Amino acid sequence: MSKNKPLGRKLRLARALKSNSPVPAWVIIKTNGKFRYNFHRRNWRRNDLKV
Repeated sequence: MSKNKPLGRKLRLARALKSNSPVPAWVIIKTNGKFRYNFHRRNWRRNDLKV
């Protein structure tokens, strides 16, 4: 991918990068284990982004 990207694509990629983190431990504790897993988790090799 090119180094120079349109701002819209760059923002979408940044949002995808931020949403790719696991659920924090304090959230699991606070919700009594109801939210254990981040279902939007994505691997860069397996899943393709539509951006």
